[in-house]
Amino acid sequence: MSDTVTTDTRALKEKIVSAIKSVYDPEIPVDVYELGLIYEINVYPVNNVYVLMTLTSPACPSAEAIPSEIEEKIKTVEGVNDVNIELTFDPPYTQDMMSEAAKLELGFL
Repeated sequence: MSDTVTTDTRALKEKIVSAIKSVYDPEIPVDVYELGLIYEINVYPVNNVYVLMTLTSPACPSAEAIPSEIEEKIKTVEGVNDVNIELTFDPPYTQDMMSEAAKLELGFL
């Protein structure tokens, strides 16, 4: 049974990542996942989801909108029960956290 639970959790996590990838920073044409703003995604029993994330800056004008949009998108994933988004600035965001695809899109490579 534990293999089934692990497989189900992994599949759910992949759907959650896909949902997060539909959220974009309004000032940057790259999704928040590829930007490296998502530090951690955990799926707990009964499919409660915890996301630890940051923003490009503590003064980000979208500081309320981005986490709210991520929460809304995750809640649309079938099977998700509850969503808890935690915002942190430790460690502070740097461009090194971007995926290779994001760096390429933004001309950093």
